[in-house]
Amino acid sequence: MATTTNKQKLLTQLFAAFKKAPESTPAEPLPVLEQFIFGLCRQNATREQAETAFGNLRERFFDWNEVRVSSDREVADALGDLPEAEVQAQRIIAFLQEVFVKEFSFDLEGLHKKGVKQAHKALTRYQAADDYVCAWVVQRTLEGHAIPVDAPTLRVTRRIGLLDGDVEDVEAQRTSLEHLVPKAKGPLFTDLISLVAKEYCWEADPHCAACPLVSECAFAHENRSQELTPARTSRTKPR
Repeated sequence: MATTTNKQKLLTQLFAAFKKAPESTPAEPLPVLEQFIFGLCRQNATREQAETAFGNLRERFFDWNEVRVSSDREVADALGDLPEAEVQAQRIIAFLQEVFVKEFSFDLEGLHKKGVKQAHKALTRYQAADDYVCAWVVQRTLEGHAIPVDAPTLRVTRRIGLLDGDVEDVEAQRTSLEHLVPKAKGPLFTDLISLVAKEYCWEADPHCAACPLVSECAFAHENRSQELTPARTSRTKPR
């Protein structure tokens, strides 16, 4: 189990190694409703995939109401190569339908007046919401401190030692990261961990040798040790 000091060293190395990475450039803030939809696109996806999917939604449909009344298939086609595009399309449509029924509009900017805690609570009431999407909106638009945790984020943070592998509760994992990562660097951390997952820390056959975090990564060291350990061969016992 990595100590707090080692975890802070990992964070320092992460920010230094990817200082000039494209994903370290802050994205333009979006209104609450659009940020929620972008969060749905971003979950388990790369920034590039999410931006393409979100851009398609805005370009191919006249407005959010047209997205709401479109079929799952039409919306999924617009999402392109997004992971689980059909599931995310259903969530987007369901979210827009709920907002329309409650607000009779597609404007959730009133949440800014509630404060971060109450705004977060209001977002969790939507059927399409989950811990990741709500944390995404809090981090990117509501100016609160939250670290969205999806599958790639969980994979990388566990492997490099920022999260302990025996912690299963998503909220507990997110809270642990929020204690480690300063609020001001939350968006950057989210994007850089996603970049590591995309470029090096793949689910299968990760490219550890090329990863800038290899010197501090427990998972990489373990893999390297296994590669260097010679396989045992059976020998015929001498007579």
